[in-house]
Amino acid sequence: MIDDRECHEMSECSKERKRQLTVDLLIIAITVAVVLVLVMGVWGSGLNRFAHDQTKNIVLRVAVIGICCQYGLAGLGLTIVCLIRKEKFTQFGLTTKKIVPAVLLSLACCIPDFIYCLARGKVHAWCPFWDVNTTREVLSSPLPYNVIAFLITAVCWGFFEGFNYVVIRDKISEMSPSKYRFWDWGAFICAVMCILIHGAVGVTPDALIEMVTTMILIYGMLIVRKETGNAWGCIAVFFFYWNAL
Repeated sequence: MIDDRECHEMSECSKERKRQLTVDLLIIAITVAVVLVLVMGVWGSGLNRFAHDQTKNIVLRVAVIGICCQYGLAGLGLTIVCLIRKEKFTQFGLTTKKIVPAVLLSLACCIPDFIYCLARGKVHAWCPFWDVNTTREVLSSPLPYNVIAFLITAVCWGFFEGFNYVVIRDKISEMSPSKYRFWDWGAFICAVMCILIHGAVGVTPDALIEMVTTMILIYGMLIVRKETGNAWGCIAVFFFYWNAL
């Protein structure tokens, strides 16, 4: 069965719909730019000091950093767009249908990157969000603060980071549909974005391998989303692999 969004992608967009999609993507891009200016320029070192100030409550610090930084960069834009367009998150593949193959196939896309990291000695003991700066302190905090702070971390660094790629991919692919089953402009652009954002760019053999494995991971999970119609696999990648190993 092909869902409504896939039907949109395979059909030609009207000029009005393309204009709407372009505006949606611009809203997301402008939101990211504004948040970056605030985080890196206006708030800057003050926000960083607050994040590491252990005299402040850990839940408050995780909430401020998670909302102002991570959610601001990877969730606020898509939330604004969904509110303006009256689109529900469930319209972007948040469904139980085909959830098991979506999650398993998406996690399988992480295998090349895992092998690369293993070969480079970059793999540590598995723990969701371990590479997020506040996670160690969160896990050592008493109840209920550790649970609340961990849930905030999961929403900001897990759900919205994965879902952001899904929404951007869906809108680009609807605007520029592909005639080929496994070629997708939205997935490709999102993979390039990820490589650029996380600095996985270079001309050395090692850097090129990292670029390829990152491309396989992001492009692959978004193709799985396209093929299954389920977006939970993309979110699972950011829950169980990204920042976890």
